[in-house]
Amino acid sequence: MNRYGLLIGLILLLASCRAKPGTAEAKERTRTDSTVVQQQAQFPFPEIPATLTEPEARKAWLLIHYWEQFDFADTTLVNNRDVTEQGFVNFIALLADGTTPEELARESLKNWCAGFVGKEHARKVLTQTADDYLFNPNSPFYNEGLYGLYLETMLGVLPQTDAVRSSYQFKLELVRRNNPGDRATDFTYYLPDGTRCTLATTPVKNNRLLLMFYDPECESCHEVLLQMAADTALAEAVRAGKLSVLAVYTEGNEEAWRKALPDMPEGWTVGTDREAVKTGALYDLKAMPSLYLLDGSKTVLLKDAAYEKIRATLAL
Repeated sequence: MNRYGLLIGLILLLASCRAKPGTAEAKERTRTDSTVVQQQAQFPFPEIPATLTEPEARKAWLLIHYWEQFDFADTTLVNNRDVTEQGFVNFIALLADGTTPEELARESLKNWCAGFVGKEHARKVLTQTADDYLFNPNSPFYNEGLYGLYLETMLGVLPQTDAVRSSYQFKLELVRRNNPGDRATDFTYYLPDGTRCTLATTPVKNNRLLLMFYDPECESCHEVLLQMAADTALAEAVRAGKLSVLAVYTEGNEEAWRKALPDMPEGWTVGTDREAVKTGALYDLKAMPSLYLLDGSKTVLLKDAAYEKIRATLAL
């Protein structure tokens, strides 16, 4: 089943089961809930019209109207993570279920962004929430494609004079760069003996190149490097010429880089870019290490992927 299937079914059910205002059920529920509103606060789903019976039609209507009952000016509501954050998670689950047309996703995002862009506190909370869920590689909802649509939407609704526009534009350019199917951005790096090389001219064995941007002083980089160094299947693949590995140091402490060189696995090409990638924002280095799988022509196959995913793709 689709990873979002059960969640989406529950969302549609919740949106269908809201009591209609003015009915005895609604009045009774209001009386009952009034004493426990803080403990049982729930996202104010709009009620899907009963005339819509097809699942896709119901989902489309819900997405377009999803935030209509949410009061972005209510700071108490916005600060209630059980309501706001869970509501956002459900929203992006609907958007990212693999069946939502891009046009519908854009319209839904526009309605959402237009709702909070003029409310200072809501804008601060919700833009941070979007960053945390969609742009953090450690998030289970990490989705650069959807995040890119969100950034485009924000640029469309923000006033031209808004100071944060440049930040959104910068992030959007990063998100659009080095995606699967794109030719990886070329850069210069230097081997330990000072030899100047470029990504474009780096030789690749068996049409597969594992490109890693790293920092030996980064704890997560150290953990991944230990994992890769201990991987006998990777070592054998490199030895047998089944793939090439290029590890590029992206920070400015050359002494620390050289000190860690003896720990790098045999058969890898190791270099330093002398901070060119970071300074030029050529690749998105928001989380380190950053791993890419390229083919021999330097076309991106996997972008910023977990090592486990790269192993699976290479069938190691």
